[in-house]
Amino acid sequence: MSGKPVILIVDDEKNTREGLARALRDEYAVAEVENGLRALEWLETRHADVVLSDLRMPGMDGMALLSRLLGREPQPVLILLTAYGNIETAVEAMKRGAYDFLAKPVNLDRLELLLKRALAERRLGEENRRLKAQLDSKYGFENILGTSPAMQEVFDTIRQAAPTRATVLIQGESGTGKELVARALHQCGPRAQGPFIPVHCAALAPTLLESELFGHEKGAFTGAQERRRGRFELADGGTLFLDEIGEIDAALQVKILRVLEERQFERVGGTETVSVDVRLVAATNRDLKKMVEDGAFREDLFYRLYVVNLTLPPLRERAGDIALLAQHYLETLAKEHGRKVAGITTEAMDALAAYPWPGNVRELRNVIERMVVLGAGEKLTVRDLPSSLRLAAGRAASAARPGSALRDAERQLIEEALRRHKGSRTRAAQDLGISRRTLHRKLNEFGLRNPQDGQTKEGRRT
Repeated sequence: MSGKPVILIVDDEKNTREGLARALRDEYAVAEVENGLRALEWLETRHADVVLSDLRMPGMDGMALLSRLLGREPQPVLILLTAYGNIETAVEAMKRGAYDFLAKPVNLDRLELLLKRALAERRLGEENRRLKAQLDSKYGFENILGTSPAMQEVFDTIRQAAPTRATVLIQGESGTGKELVARALHQCGPRAQGPFIPVHCAALAPTLLESELFGHEKGAFTGAQERRRGRFELADGGTLFLDEIGEIDAALQVKILRVLEERQFERVGGTETVSVDVRLVAATNRDLKKMVEDGAFREDLFYRLYVVNLTLPPLRERAGDIALLAQHYLETLAKEHGRKVAGITTEAMDALAAYPWPGNVRELRNVIERMVVLGAGEKLTVRDLPSSLRLAAGRAASAARPGSALRDAERQLIEEALRRHKGSRTRAAQDLGISRRTLHRKLNEFGLRNPQDGQTKEGRRT
């Protein structure tokens, strides 16, 4: 049909269908069918923006048609028509999802107004869905994966906070993805076209960090041969991300507090006041509240930062997301490195799920990258896991499920390492990433014989 909005008229009365079609045809692309079943058939192959349906029809009536339309995507707007209308029927229809209700004979002026309003609201809804999809994919959510309740709370907070200029404090262990969240907050908000400037506070000495943040004038210190703009100036109109803000000293805390309160500062060695419009997002893996109690962090700055608090859960508390993350990294990293990897075996995935991931999502990504690069088969297996991870996962699984497959895999791994190094416990332990003492304990635990010295766990020669 044309580029006009599409109206599907559903009515068993031919005169009613044709009369409505004539009245609407100038502004809309109009189609007609005589009952609900024909309407569903029509919609199987075509699209309608609005379904204008009689309520009382033989076969499938308007209410039944409404129920069937609710499951469709995209869902057309449904306006019901009836000669038997009353308030109870109207309320029930709208409770079930009908947009509105008109009594016959139809007032064409009223219908025209209703159609314009319905289509305007439909366009707004589609735009909102499009923007949400854009936020979730193009603007960074594709890198922050998770279906766990804890991660859904994170996503909800990002969506709520991003459109505002509120300062956000992101807390979480190293490797949980704090910078990814900061970028999502920036890209999902009105400053997305402005700069996103990250600063890792722990990487610089206090004197260097001050110049990095606020800039300096020529001659401010030895080596300052020209004026230099700092990160606050570079972030003007955008977002400044201060990672590990708990590492900054007291003097810098005062200057950052002033910027948050007054949006102004002076460069190092300068007297000119610089004004900026910057949204601040800060992150830390430390307990700032405890630092405030201990006098190591200013209370007034803490509460300036704590406008919106967003805590990222460690990976061990969202174990249900490990398979999702592992598969995502496998696909992206296999493509990046030009490797053909079909997937991960169940046993390897069980080992990944059993491991406590002290390095969180960053560690998981690094492990998957190593497996993709070094793996030899079409699928990643337990043998492709780093030795230390296999052992740690095996210990965790053994504690939870004695006699499990992972416990057997741990035993097999130790046997292979000893064979590979011709019975040398020292080299086998190094290969496995454990101490020689731990290896000896494992040999006793599993009743293993050292293939070099032929000893049993009691130490007798065989």
